[in-house]
Amino acid sequence: MTPSLPEEFPSKLSLLERGWLTERLRDETVGGVLLLIAAAIALIWANSPWGDSYAELVQFQFGPEALHLNLSLNAWAADGLLAIFFFVIGLELKHELVLGSLSNVHKAAVPIAAAIGGMAVPALIFAGINLASPDGMPGGWGIPMATDIAFALAVLAVVGRNLPIALRAFLLTLAVVDDLGAILVIAIFYTDSIQFGWLALAILCCGAYALAQHQRIRSAFLYVPLALLAWQFMHLSGIHATVAGVALGLLTRVRIDPGESASPADRLAHRLHPLSAGICVPIFAFVAAGVDLRSIGVITAITSPIAIGIIAGLVLGKPLGILVTAWCVARFTKASLAASLRWLDVAAVGLIGGIGFTVALLIAELSYQGGSLDSAKLAVLVASILAAVLAGFALLLRGRSHAALAAAEMTDTEEDSPTAMVQQDPDR
Repeated sequence: MTPSLPEEFPSKLSLLERGWLTERLRDETVGGVLLLIAAAIALIWANSPWGDSYAELVQFQFGPEALHLNLSLNAWAADGLLAIFFFVIGLELKHELVLGSLSNVHKAAVPIAAAIGGMAVPALIFAGINLASPDGMPGGWGIPMATDIAFALAVLAVVGRNLPIALRAFLLTLAVVDDLGAILVIAIFYTDSIQFGWLALAILCCGAYALAQHQRIRSAFLYVPLALLAWQFMHLSGIHATVAGVALGLLTRVRIDPGESASPADRLAHRLHPLSAGICVPIFAFVAAGVDLRSIGVITAITSPIAIGIIAGLVLGKPLGILVTAWCVARFTKASLAASLRWLDVAAVGLIGGIGFTVALLIAELSYQGGSLDSAKLAVLVASILAAVLAGFALLLRGRSHAALAAAEMTDTEEDSPTAMVQQDPDR
């Protein structure tokens, strides 16, 4: 019997999959830069002499009271704009699950395991630190679980130009699984109470959306009202409204019918991704990242058990969980990495996975209030910057290593070519 070969990740990407991956990386890179700019503006404004005006802006309320939607700007950004962000995540999850790297669980076992380890270890570190401290508040254990893919890919684009595309595919797959885990955590553990009547209506709208997709209906006049109603009913049910966005994304058809140039999921992702990465996420970063340190002080905020747990979870727990779990799966199962990747590459990805921003800030707002919330937000910012700097150095070193390896292989190829052999043989 011929022994079965190990399931390598990623296997050779098709031309279509390479194009999808390249477009995703480009959009996320631009979004990551805008996210950083928005967060920097918010942090500077909140701690300037005009900081009170920033607080008033973020808490400014508007919307129809009759629909229970008279919300603050902060709430609209977290519940409304991030619903578009999570809808795009849902579309990308569907693509990966049906057509992409997650369509073969055996081949994707290493990054899937890495993502799970990268969520579990930081959560355990945070919980352990806060349970051991008299002033600890372990309720925010979900904060250090999340990786910000836009921020991470922005760092990768700046310093990782010589890295193989397999590493980018590994990071993207890991981030997709990470996003799914964060969504489940929000839906299950950060919901105080559920109004099942409203939830049933939200599920009914999602079912109507899925049926319309199955019937190949293409009218926006049907889908937009259904999406808005699903979002509104999910909001009223007590479950975070962004969960509706993920559900609708997962229910969108991703396979191409005869005569179609692109599936509905790919068309929507192409149209909405620039809106999500370029507008929705930066606006959320602007309203969420403005931590006012004038009253609590940086030292007080950053030395609390909450902050220490978040920083330790993201900067130490993320790379540890990703690397150890991925190695264990590759060591004790048939799964393996691509031949072009090394474990030092995975360690660098682990460091970049410690960049938690968008979803981490969202979970922080669901976990805490007042000074505890400010401390959590500041810790997310500090940990993300530390992780970005460490990952940047690691990726630069790995990029140089891969560039040197590629140059050496090219030299060997030239020396082994027929022309070189003729030149070296004086008898020919």
